[in-house]
Amino acid sequence: MERVEVRAGQIPAADATALRAAEDRLLKLTKPTGSLGRLEELVKRLAAIQAEPLPWVDPPAVLVFAGDHGVTEEGVSAYPSSVTAAMVDNFLNGGAAISVLSRMIGAELTVVDVGVDSEPLPPRPGFLPRKVAPGTRNLAREDAMTEAETRTAIDIGSEAASDAIRGGARALALGEMGIGNTTSATALIAAITRRAPAGLVGRGTGIDDPTMERKRSVVQRAVDRVGPRTAPVPLLAALGGFEIAAIAGAALEAARQRRPILVDGLISTAAVLWAALLNDRIIDHLVAAHRSAEPAHSVALDHLGLVPYLDLSMRLGEGTGAVLGLVLCDAACRLLREMATFEEANVAGRLRPG
Repeated sequence: MERVEVRAGQIPAADATALRAAEDRLLKLTKPTGSLGRLEELVKRLAAIQAEPLPWVDPPAVLVFAGDHGVTEEGVSAYPSSVTAAMVDNFLNGGAAISVLSRMIGAELTVVDVGVDSEPLPPRPGFLPRKVAPGTRNLAREDAMTEAETRTAIDIGSEAASDAIRGGARALALGEMGIGNTTSATALIAAITRRAPAGLVGRGTGIDDPTMERKRSVVQRAVDRVGPRTAPVPLLAALGGFEIAAIAGAALEAARQRRPILVDGLISTAAVLWAALLNDRIIDHLVAAHRSAEPAHSVALDHLGLVPYLDLSMRLGEGTGAVLGLVLCDAACRLLREMATFEEANVAGRLRPG
């Protein structure tokens, strides 16, 4: 059995004992029952993932995987592929949105080049050069990756997650960069959910109406080309991207090691949707940080049975929504840990109904 299948098979179930302990403490805190709303649901989920009655997400790590897509030759994006390498440089120079948000929460940002179509980028702190190939092939005409390339990209993501966890990360926010990757992610979601592609395609980088029509046509052609192919690795090879495969690998490893996975937008969600084909226990380890403006994102979240914690009409990617989700996770954990119980505050019964 290949490594990715072994890794997927080792994902533990959510820990019911830790969940009940967190739930019991929530009932004792100085507040009306359930008054913290979905923050209570969130902290119980974190407890079940970590198998810890008092979960903790500090310190977190932010992993951004970058790769280019051959499908851009079909004219599906408002930007050329060269923007991917430029944005990787911007991430590392601290000028991108994900750089700002990572600094804000004190998270270590690591950028991994899995398949950027550029000359090798210079080494620097926070950068991992792990290029499988300089971009994928055009998924509208042929498989985007070989199965061997796909497995290599999955392993790269797994190793990056494992390194972050060894470095002390208690939660992982997963993001991406890759011009053309909304086309790839949408095609993958359409194939997995068996939904008609036409209703799933979004504006991505802010494309105009003619480009939108081309994008719809390209996604439909890609899904039609793949046909009824359902085996997970061949499907990902046909429609995915190096960064999508790496995110899937990182998520599988994080789940295996009981680290909460903060899922970002369309691309990251497509990756974990695919990972769930290998083992749907991974769903219990996911935190859907936000709902993006991309229509396929909502379809993927619904398919996974996940309700996002934020809805800000974002469609940037990079892991920005995932990092904002980490803020909520940190708040939920601190409330559970630091609020006084009725007994500790000597107000037993005073906030209870009746």
